[in-house]
Order: sequence, then C-alpha cells, then structure tokens
Amino acid sequence: MNARSILLLCLALPSTAQTTATLIGIVKDPRGYAIPAASIIVENAVTRYRSEISTQEDGTFTLSNIPFHSYEITVTKTGFSVWKEAASLRSNIPVQLEVTLQLAGAAESITVSERPELLVDPEETGTHIQMNQTDIEKMALQVANKGLESVLVSFPGFAQNANGAIHPRGAHNQMTFVIDGMPITDQLTGAFANSVDPNIVQTVELFTGNVPAEYGSKVSAVANVTTRSGLGSGRSFSGSLMLNAAGFDTFSQVTSLSGERGKLGYSATINTMKSNRYLDSVSLDNLHNGGNSQRGFFRLDFQPNGRDVFRLNGMAGRSSFQLANLRSQHAAGMDQRQQLRDASGSFTWVRTVDARTTFDTTTSYRTTVAQLFPSPADTPVTASQARHLSTFTTGGRLNMVRGIHTLRMGADIQRFPVSENFFFGVTDPGFNDPQSGGYNPNLAPHDLSRGGTPFLFSEKRTGGFYSGFLQDSIRAGRWQITLGLRYDNYRFLLEGQQYQPRIGVSYFLKESNTVFRASYNRLYQTAPNENLLLSASPEAYAIAPPAVRETFGEQVARMQPEKQDFFEAGLQQGIGRRLSANVSYYHKQSRDQQDNNNFLDTGVIFPITLAQIRVNGVEGRLNLTPARGFSGSLSVTHSRAVTTPPFTGGLYIGNEAVDALSAGPFLIDHDQPLSVHGILTYSGRRGFYATWSTRYDSGLVANPSDPAEVAADPDYSDLLPYVNLGANPARVTPRTITDIVAGYERRRNERKAWDISLQISNLTNAAALYNFQSVFVGTRVVQPRTAGVRLRLYF
Repeated sequence: MNARSILLLCLALPSTAQTTATLIGIVKDPRGYAIPAASIIVENAVTRYRSEISTQEDGTFTLSNIPFHSYEITVTKTGFSVWKEAASLRSNIPVQLEVTLQLAGAAESITVSERPELLVDPEETGTHIQMNQTDIEKMALQVANKGLESVLVSFPGFAQNANGAIHPRGAHNQMTFVIDGMPITDQLTGAFANSVDPNIVQTVELFTGNVPAEYGSKVSAVANVTTRSGLGSGRSFSGSLMLNAAGFDTFSQVTSLSGERGKLGYSATINTMKSNRYLDSVSLDNLHNGGNSQRGFFRLDFQPNGRDVFRLNGMAGRSSFQLANLRSQHAAGMDQRQQLRDASGSFTWVRTVDARTTFDTTTSYRTTVAQLFPSPADTPVTASQARHLSTFTTGGRLNMVRGIHTLRMGADIQRFPVSENFFFGVTDPGFNDPQSGGYNPNLAPHDLSRGGTPFLFSEKRTGGFYSGFLQDSIRAGRWQITLGLRYDNYRFLLEGQQYQPRIGVSYFLKESNTVFRASYNRLYQTAPNENLLLSASPEAYAIAPPAVRETFGEQVARMQPEKQDFFEAGLQQGIGRRLSANVSYYHKQSRDQQDNNNFLDTGVIFPITLAQIRVNGVEGRLNLTPARGFSGSLSVTHSRAVTTPPFTGGLYIGNEAVDALSAGPFLIDHDQPLSVHGILTYSGRRGFYATWSTRYDSGLVANPSDPAEVAADPDYSDLLPYVNLGANPARVTPRTITDIVAGYERRRNERKAWDISLQISNLTNAAALYNFQSVFVGTRVVQPRTAGVRLRLYF
C-alpha cells in the first residue's frame, strides 16, 4: 500500500469523538502483502490505558475512542518480529501507521522509532492526570459511593468533604464535567444533584493546571470523560450484570450492554441503588437517612460513510432521600425529604475534511429539578423548594495539524432558563428569640412560632453565556509550547466579559528523563446558577441581619463573576523503570471568589461571593507502573486558602454566619494543610486481585463554636472529641480512613466470565468528621466500618 492509499484510508476512517484520538493503518510483510490477524496494542504504563485489536483480512486496523496522550504501540504476529513505536495522539485527526513486520530470526525486534520513555510526558505543560476503566473497577470505593467524585478524590489537589463533595485546589467546587463533549457545570454532589455514574466511564482525564482554552465557566478542575463505545468491540451483543450488597441495608445493581452491528455501535448502563445511609449523617446515630437512586445512560455511534461519524448520547437520573436528622429533630418527628431529577442528551457530528483537518460540532440539552419537601414537625425551621435549571449548549470545533502546530479553535453558545420557588418559616421559638443577643428583627415577620407568615420567593429568568477560543500546541525539539486565548461574554443578572490567555511551556531533559513545566492562566468563573436568583435578590437581602445593611448599605450588591490569575510550575521525573513522579506548585489570586452557604444542614445551598481569595499549594503524585502484578499511586496535597470579606449573596438568617464572614481575612473551610492518599493494587495471573486504599486528612476548618455551648447541646456534645475548637482556626481533628477490596476474576476463552469481591470501607472503624457547624456545609460524620460483597456476571 502506497502513501496515497494510506491517505484514502485516513479519510475513510474519521475519529469517533471530539476529545478522543483515532489510530489507523495497515500491517504488511517484507514483500508488501497484507498480514491479517496481527495484534495491535496501544498502551501507556503510567495511566494504565491499554487497548488491543486485530488486523482485518486486508491488513488494515482502526482503534478509536483513545484518550489524548502519548502511547507505545506494539504490533505482533506469530512468525514475525515484534514492532514498537511511540505515538503522540493529541487530536481527533486520525493518526496513520504503515507497519512492515520482519520475519522472525531476521531480527530480534524492529523499532521504527526510539522506544519512548512513557514514565514522563514531554508534551504536558500543566497538571493533567488520567484514569481508566480497569483501574476504576478495582478501586476500593466507599460502599454506596455517590459518583465519579469518589474516583477523582484519589488524585492530588482535592480536599474531601461530605456527600461526595470535593474541593479542587482551594475552590469550593467550580468544576466542569465534559461527557463525550457535553459540558456539565452543575454542582454535582449527593445532596445537591445526581452525580456522574463511574460505571459509564472508559477514561477520565483531569485538568487542574494550564486548563486548555476550550474550557470555561467552571474551571478550577475539568474532568473530561470518555464513555464506552460499542464500535470496535467485535461483538454484536455483550454486557454484564453487577450486584452489590452492603451494610446499612445497601443494595445496588448495574446492568451494562454494548455491541456493534455494521456501521452502528451502542452501549448502555442502568444503575439502581438503595441505602439506609444515603447521605453522610449529621450525628453519630445515623437518623432518618434512607434513600434510593436510579441512573441510566446510552450512547449510539453511527458511521454512514467514509467521512462522517454521528454520535447520540442520553443520560438521566433520579434520587429520592430523607434529610438526615439531629437527635432533637428526630425526637420531634421531623421528616424532611428531597428529590432530584435530571435528564440530558447530546448530538455530535465529526467530519473528516482531509488527512490533516477535522470539524466537529455538539449540541446538548440538560435539565435538572430539585425539590425539598417539608414536614409538620420541622424544627427549628420549615422549608420547601422547587428549583428548575435547564441548559442548552451548541458549539463547533475546527482541528488542524500543520507541521509542528496542532491547532484547535471554536465557539459555543449557551442559554440557561432558571426557575426558583422557595419558602421557609421559623418554627422554634428559641431560634430567633427577641431576648437573645443574636436576635434578627428582619426575620421576625417570618417567625411562625410568634404568628408570622412564611417567607416566599418565586422568580424565573433566562441567561446566556457566549464564548470563543483558539489554542495551538507547538512541538519544537525538546520544547513544548501551548498558546491559548479565550473570550467569554456572560449575561444573566449582570453583564460581564473577559479575555483569558492560557500559556504553558515544558522542556524535556532527556538525559535524566525529566520534564520541567510552567504556565499562566487567566480564568473567568461564573456563579453557580442553582439558587442564584434568590441569593442575589432584594427579598433575601431584606431578611439579613441589620449588621449586613450597616456594612453594605440599603441596596443589594450584585454578585460578580470570579476573575483569577493562576500560576503553576512543576516537573515530571522518571525514576528507574517503574516509578514516575509529578510535582507542582501553584498560586491563585482571585477577586469575587465564588462559594456557597448551606441552609441548616439541608441539601439546599445558596451561592455567595467574597471579595477575594489567595490560594497557594504544593502537590505531588508518585506512580508505580505494573511490576509483578503490583501497581499503585501516592498523592500528596498541601494547600492554604485565605479569603477576604466582605461577602455578597446567600441566605443568612442568623448573626453568627454574618460575623464569621465579616471578620477580616480568614482561612476558608476547604483549607487543609495536608492530605495523603495511597492506593496499592495487586492483580494476579490466576485471577485474584486486591486493592488497599488509605487516605489521611489533617482536617478542614470548622466553625469557631464555643466549646461550653457545644458540650451543653445534646445534638453535638458527643462530637467534641472529633473537633479542635481551641485551635486557631478551629478544625476537625485529623483522620485516617482505610478501604480494602479483594476478589477473584474468572475467565473463559480469554474473556471475563464472572467476578466476585469483598469490600470493607473504613477498615479500622475510625470515628471522624468531615466538618463541624460550618457556615458553608454544616456538620457531617464519616461513614463507620461497612462491609459489602459484589458479584459481576459477564455475557
């Protein structure tokens, strides 16, 4: 096959997704004849990605849905020498190979290019980590985990919080999940929204440094998820059924299906779960804490001709659960409940223009509904909510490879109608007692215990977010340079715009297998849309304590988008043949910091902004590539997050919260001096496997409560040993949590047949808190020791 034939093959087999690569080619013998049934393996030892396919009768092959990265490609066939080559797959423009295998004995092996040092990645100019389906399946995830956040928290840079919430690099949340090109900027935690199901993931790559210019709005971290595709599976129908049972009457099942029929590939997943410890509890007693969830996902890929690929994705979720009670609330018979629903769909078209150019476009729609249901015995406050947020996004990307340049440019239009309905009323006479020092006279009209009327709020609005970007990745010898520029125009409660340069550089010191890198990003992060209308409303401002008006005046201040300068420097270092280290230092300086306040331990949170925040951090990750069945990672994070008032927005109905947010610069509640997360996995040749996961957290910042008052409060007195209220600032005490899983995987004819495993979460039964009486997230208790068993059948 000549060069022209390879070009035609490239045109005939376009990439199958916006953010994944495609590898195509042909394998021949020394006389130029096609070699069928040759094995093509694409793998990366550090990320542990591995994909394998066989050549067809004409010697051609196509491997698609490959995450962007550097890989080692191996081609083998009985009777021929082994062929290896390095490949950089960084664009959805198909990469082509023409492989000639030498006869065995003619040479021990033929290496077309020098074998890559894949312990480091010379093309990375920022912090970028990847994890794949195989590792996720064998992780010791917490029993009844809430979603993909339970996987991401094992990466450096995250502070762990309750209900699956994670804080990336000193931010409250401000994360974007991109599912096969569909952006989701909702706040995804177990109490606030339905999270992304980790069972749909083929690969997740996380950006926390030098974020590419195509990503915006919420970019403290970007999780780019590639889901499973049926194309290339080689089977018309296959799947699995996974059954789980664990403590707290936890039961779940996951059914997965996939296959291909001609030009159509499909995959689908259905996940259902129920538990009597659905959320992290607010007391050691785990009172009133049951719930259930259902999630579904499907993906269809269709290739009607040689240049076009179409993809249709659908995703939906529903959860219904009780809100965990304090002892006093449970004794009163409080029965608040919450229901969350979401549905989303996306349509993608990828067009191969020529061998060096592709165009892709994605249009998506997502809608979410959150409802809070009150009960007659609510205390100290009764509340109800019905919130509806929809997001329509459409955009296009042009991708080009021109010499040493890999170019990507595009634009997006986003519209988001928001509807909010909320009411509350005080039911406990002691909550806003006129005789107390913390009395708020602005709240008195809504004190139901004294004849007041409920606070009512109802409003609808539609906002817009419009953006464009251009980015270029330049390879020049040992240097890698990334240049990006993004423009955002935000129109909702206010209008704002921002140009954002994203610049990064790396240098590969090949002699020591070291990569040095540095970057600067200008970021523009908009406020969460959920409950934003109420948080920024005159109605909410009217019931805030008098101290707020004394500080800020009579008019409610508008909540501005966060503007951030972000610097990062780091290095990668290969150590021997099996170890890889990745270390970084970062500094963030932001104006109008985005955060939330929690409404009395419920799942209802309200956006706020604070004047500014300064975050400094050091983090590192040590990877052990597979060696004699063992592999693992060690992630270490140190961060310091100092926030400066005043604040804007939120729904504050007591003076304590206002005092805490107005008392000069302070360490925000997701500040944590040290976290360490270690994972060690063993995969035996005979099917046995085990994973040990241990995480140490030095403790998040807690509310500076009076120890004497806490000791006299039966709802919180037994939590005193787990919080250091005498420290400056007050913090929950350090905790070390160990999770383990051990199992056996049975194979028949080189295919998985069944898998059974035993898992124990919190092996040592450590009693600990995530947070204590926090203005932002309330009080939450770490799950005690819980055992579970999992059975998975493949068909």
